[in-house]
Formats: sequence, structure tokens, C-alpha cells
Amino acid sequence: MDQASASPNVHFHDAYPAPTDSHPELLRGLRQAPKRIDPKWFYDARGSALFEQITQLPEYYPTRAEIAILSAHRDAIAERIGNGCVFIEPGSGNCAKAKLLLDALQPSAYVPLDISANFLRDAALQLGAQYPWLAVQAICADFNCEWTWLDRLPPGRRVVFYPGSTIGNLEPAAAGRFLARVRKLVGTDGGMLVGVDLHKPSARINAAYNDAQGVTARFNLNILEHINAQLGTRFDTTRFSHRAFYNSEQRRIEMHLVSDEAQTVKCNGETIVFEHGETIHTENSYKYSVEDFAALAATAGLQLQQSWFDAEQLFSVHYLEAD
Repeated sequence: MDQASASPNVHFHDAYPAPTDSHPELLRGLRQAPKRIDPKWFYDARGSALFEQITQLPEYYPTRAEIAILSAHRDAIAERIGNGCVFIEPGSGNCAKAKLLLDALQPSAYVPLDISANFLRDAALQLGAQYPWLAVQAICADFNCEWTWLDRLPPGRRVVFYPGSTIGNLEPAAAGRFLARVRKLVGTDGGMLVGVDLHKPSARINAAYNDAQGVTARFNLNILEHINAQLGTRFDTTRFSHRAFYNSEQRRIEMHLVSDEAQTVKCNGETIVFEHGETIHTENSYKYSVEDFAALAATAGLQLQQSWFDAEQLFSVHYLEAD
């Protein structure tokens, strides 16, 4: 559904399915062993705001490192990509990282996509006011599902911007499939600018997901509040705890919610049973070497063209093109 905006250069389209469509998916995840909830449920308005707080925490290096890369190398990145593209950002959040590139890149249009409609609309309107020369086509959509919104994209050469190491939230096989869809989306003349967190000693990574202020814990627990509000479940967040750890063998952070006691939870007429200490797996965040990520991208028909790094070599930004 298209909605008018207060800014003439901003257009908003809601392509997100009704919440009831997600009941079967949620129940499937909670019936698994171990139980799972898709991390897309993190991002209601409160979850999005909490994640913005996380990015400012002293322990959370990925955002600072990536911003340092984009700021230091924006001209080189823009030269590599070229001006006038349709700049598409799945999971755009507050669009802060795109803002670092827009003046240098001068895209013909910017397309932020996010799952949180109100958060996206507000961010797009703020961006449109800051960049009155820029056409902003905001689309509320779940980019991990069918891409029914493709007909809403403006014409032009497409470049997908995927910062924040969001690619790491996918299992490697799923990440490969996602990259293949991006390859199809951008065609033979487009590309992809992607942020990838690098493998490093586990102490640094563990600290980033277990901050002293407990913001990440609140963010993790909020996924249950979001489900309660949208789907009518009866999770009591005081009976669950946050757990995050780096699985060095899999090279991934795992985030879980731990049931602090034996309990049952009503979900769409079904009773979900939890043993004491049983967990819900809410997120993975895979870390890659440059070589491993280049190999993954190559399986999807995308070739690594250039890479940029922060001073500490904690994080990487890569530009990919079709082979």
C-alpha cells in the first residue's frame, strides 16, 4: 500500500504481510529442538531503538569500525561504484551509514527497506528533508521472504548496500542463496557493497554481545515482547535470560534466551513446553576471513572487486560485481 508523505521526494510503500501470516512460521520454530525464533522479530520500534543504542556501546566495535571505513574511503567507494545508481539498502534502520556515502555517490534514487514500518517511515522522511535532491522510495518488506516489491524499484543500474555484517546473521548456505538473489536483482551491470565482520580472538567478540549495561540483553528479550504484541503469545520476559557466546568452531556468535524455570507458554492456541535451562536460539552472527567470504560470494556469481578495512582490521567492507 502506497502512502503519501510530508516530503515531495519521499514515497512509502508497505509490502509487509499481515502479522497473522507469521503464525505457522513462529510455531515451527518453537517446535524445533532447539527452539528458534527468526531474528527478524527483533525489529519492532522498540527493538530498532535498542539496536541503535547497542551500536553506541563501547564494547560493540562493528558499527564504529564500519563507520570508520565508510568515512575514510567514501570517495574511493563512490569512484568504484560510480554515480547515478539506484542505491538499495535492505535492513536500512535509521539510514545512518547510507548518509555517509550519499553526497559522494550521488545516486539517482535511494531505496531503504526495513521490516519496521513506523521506524522506516520516520527515517525516510528525515532523510528526505536532509537530502531534498534525492528521490527516496521507502519500502516496508521482509527481504528474507519473496521479493514482491521489485516492481516498486526505480529504473536504473542497481547497487545493493548491505552494511552491519547482517550477512553474518544467515547460515552460510542461506547467505549463499541470499547473495544469489542479490546477483539476480543487480543484473550484469550492478553490484553489492557489503559489510562483513572478521574472525578474531573470541574475547573481543564475546564482549561485544554481552555489554556491561545490559542493552543487548534487553534487545534479545524484546523479541518476546514483540511476538506477544503481534501474535498474542504469553511470554513472560522475567522468566527468561539473555545468553550470548562465540562458537569458535562454527565461527559465529550465538544468541539465546534461556528459560529460567520449567514453564509453558500459550501460542496461537498451542502450548509450548520449556524445560528449566532450555533455550530459544534467536540469532547467529558469523565471522569470516576475506578469503572465505570471497569464496562464498563466488558460489553466488559475485566476484570480489575491492575491499576496505579499519585500522585495527576488525571489520571489512567489500564491493562485489557479477562474474
